[in-house]
This record gives sequence, structure tokens and C-alpha cells, in this order.
Amino acid sequence: MKDVAFGQYYPADSFVHKMDPRVKIVLSIAYIVAVFLVQEFYFLGFAAAFLYILVTTLVARVPFLKVLRSIKAILFFVIFSSVLQVLFNREGTVLAKWWVIEITDVGLLRAAHISLRIVLIVMGTALLTLTTTPVEIADGIESLLTPLKWIKVPVHAFALIMSIALRFIPTLMDETDRIINAQKARGADFESGNIFRRIKALIPILLPLLVSSFRRADELGDAMDARCYSGAKGRTKYKKMRLTYRDFIGFILTAGLIVGIVFLNGVLGVAV
Repeated sequence: MKDVAFGQYYPADSFVHKMDPRVKIVLSIAYIVAVFLVQEFYFLGFAAAFLYILVTTLVARVPFLKVLRSIKAILFFVIFSSVLQVLFNREGTVLAKWWVIEITDVGLLRAAHISLRIVLIVMGTALLTLTTTPVEIADGIESLLTPLKWIKVPVHAFALIMSIALRFIPTLMDETDRIINAQKARGADFESGNIFRRIKALIPILLPLLVSSFRRADELGDAMDARCYSGAKGRTKYKKMRLTYRDFIGFILTAGLIVGIVFLNGVLGVAV
């Protein structure tokens, strides 16, 4: 559970950590758009997106292994999606055939395309949470959604929910590890048997975790009531968000990534 990077903040005094959270959220969305712009079979675009993540990680002074660990949480989904593409794609040259199953070159390329897209998107979002605290993310979302307040959308409540959810991810991970160790000390076995037996063995973990989550939520509600929390009305910010030169550099680099991918798509598309 500790290998899951999403929702965990890595403190550091870096260029990326000091950027405006609103800008980092917008740039993360732009990065996801850039990854989706990479057309099929044009893997130079994915190489550019990976280089963007690598450089950003180095500048942020975050261990690259932590970013890679974010893939572990969605590894099953990546493998499952790739297998579906390989087994059910009928386009291209047949490389291998067994019974009704055909493996084609196009199917393999599309499986690699989908896998790379998912992995790069997850790495990008993990890097956002590793370099931005939950409070900063909540403030950034609230600021970006400010226009929705004109139509009576509870933006502050939505941002608060996001902040609490992100804050509770590492807490629930630690709680899960504690429950697993306690069950193992009582003789529970989570590693042997078939998949159905392993799923059944998770029930002694899920029930205490669910009870603990409700207890923590109840305690948090009592703590907010004790501090007279009443929503966004009349609240002020201790830290004011301001754009700096770091944010403009981030905008330029991300725009360069999008332009580069669009250029590669055009050049490679003409070449094909």
C-alpha cells in the first residue's frame, strides 16, 4: 500500500513545489490532453511526454522511483486492456493464430499505445500530488471554479471534499497496513490459494477498515463543529496565490510539448 504514490505528498524545496497550485492543475490537464493527442503508432510523441515527466521529476527533486510506483496501482488494468487489444483486434498482418484467436501486428501496436497512454497519464497525475499538498490542491480547484459560484454551485464544499479525500489516502493506507499486520499475527494467510480464496481473505481487512473510516469521518466532523466551521462564508486565506516567473516557464514548456506532439503527428502522418 505504501508503494501507491497517488495522494502522497513529497516535501522538497524545488522549482515545481513553489509553483502556483492553480497553474500545476491546469498544466496537468494540458499534459493529459497532450498524451491523448498522440496518434496511433506515432511513439515519438510518447517519448516526448515521457521526457517531459522525467525532466519535471528531476526539477522537482522527487525520486523517480516514487513516480514509477504510481503505476503499480493500475498495473492490472493496463495488462487487462492490452490483452483485450491483442486478442480481439483483427486488423493488420496475422503474426500468430490459435483456434479463433489471432494476434496481429496492429493489435500489438494498439496494445502498446493504450498501455503507454495510461501509464504516462497516471505518472503525470501522481507527480501533481507528490509536489502539491492536499490543501493547495483544494485551494487551486476552488480558485479555478470560482466562476461557478455565480450559478450557486457549492465550489468551496467540493474543494473541501477533494482536500479531505486526498488527505485521507495515506492515512487509510497506513491503517490498511496495520490491519494486515494484525491479521497476519493472528495466523491469517493472504498470499496462498486461488484468486477467490484471496478475495475471501480480504474480508477481515475490509470490515475493520470500513469501521475505522466511518470513525475517522465522525471524529473529523466533530472537530470541525468544535472549531465553528460554517463553510466558505466569511472565510479568508492565510496564503494568497500569485503567479510568478516559474508559472510562466511551466506554461511555455507545456505548450511546447503540445506543439511538438501536434507537429510530430503532422510530419509522421504525411510520411505515412
